[in-house]
Amino acid sequence: MATSQAPGEGPVRPVSVSLHEGTIAALKARTGKRGMSAYVETLIQRQLERDRLRELIEDAETEQGPVDQAAVDAKRAVLRGDAAGSADAT
Repeated sequence: MATSQAPGEGPVRPVSVSLHEGTIAALKARTGKRGMSAYVETLIQRQLERDRLRELIEDAETEQGPVDQAAVDAKRAVLRGDAAGSADAT
């Protein structure tokens, strides 16, 4: 029986994916031929993290209700160092 591996874990094995030629050219230009797999692996892991975060947010909103956008904006201002927003967020 196969053990379930977390993203980024376990042995590496080749898979086949289909990409548009323009995408392949842009990928090769950015990574070189030898760096394509690592670049794609990183992108997929990042997307999986974003998908999971979205699921967690949806679960929280189901349980707690939607977020207060004004509170989010105030906290974002604090993180960005906006002095005007920091008084509202504290």
